Amino acid sequence: MIRTYSGKSPTIAEGCYVDPSAQLIGDVTLGAHASVWMNAVLRGDVHSIRVGAKSNVQDCAVLHGQRNLYPVLVGELVTIGHNATVHGCVVEDAVLIGIGARVLNNCHIGEGSIIAAGAVVPEGTTVPPRTLWAGVPARMRRELTDADREMILHYARNYLDYTEIYLRESEK
Repeated sequence: MIRTYSGKSPTIAEGCYVDPSAQLIGDVTLGAHASVWMNAVLRGDVHSIRVGAKSNVQDCAVLHGQRNLYPVLVGELVTIGHNATVHGCVVEDAVLIGIGARVLNNCHIGEGSIIAAGAVVPEGTTVPPRTLWAGVPARMRRELTDADREMILHYARNYLDYTEIYLRESEK
């Protein structure tokens, strides 16, 4: 469902896939070829949400800002895993937010990083570029290699392929 809130409507760029079961509400912008999957919620009612080109928000993920304080800014080629919560934070380009991870208000996730499945990144945390964070609360575990970066991009490219398939299927 795509709906207006307080006079603001989601903006969806060319080549995006938004599943009919997803909820895009209010001040939400999707960059070119971004995708939002089954039952995901991007609730731009209290602050803006920006999802960069070629990024994907997987099944049952939730993106929401903090009223009058923190928007959600997601870069390009970002993968936000199933059931993840991304709240009032900045996620730079080519980041993987793992399945069930939680990224809380006023966090800044550096380019090329991985937030492991199930991790909880506490409010106000700055994650340096190209690092792996895991645990509850999340802590830096190691710096990432070129192979890790390729894996992050591999996941993003998979979702670009899925987007094309779903767009073709919806045309039938």
